[in-house]
Amino acid sequence: MSLPPIHSGASAGRDPEPLDPEEDLRLTAVVHGSVQGVGFRFWTARRAGELGLSGSAVNNSDGTVGVIAEGPRHAVRDLLKSLNGGGTPGAVMKVDSHYGPATGEFRGFDTA
Repeated sequence: MSLPPIHSGASAGRDPEPLDPEEDLRLTAVVHGSVQGVGFRFWTARRAGELGLSGSAVNNSDGTVGVIAEGPRHAVRDLLKSLNGGGTPGAVMKVDSHYGPATGEFRGFDTA
């Protein structure tokens, strides 16, 4: 018995549509580690501003920092790479993240 071929998101016989690097996305992330009281939210806001993103970075009661960022796909991906990179304040142990459609609810970047 043979199984049918697997198609990853594309209809049979059609190439998948290329991703638009300028399409707006929303990144939702929770940053784990020693990230409170070290300037991490302000660093995130500065990096997001450099990338032209809007959103927020907030301290959560469990010691994590929640980050929401919206903007062009390429810039959102660059911010996530920065959050996972070694140049952040404090010590990032893990970043849980996912992408979704941008909502347009933010103007600027808040660190409340």
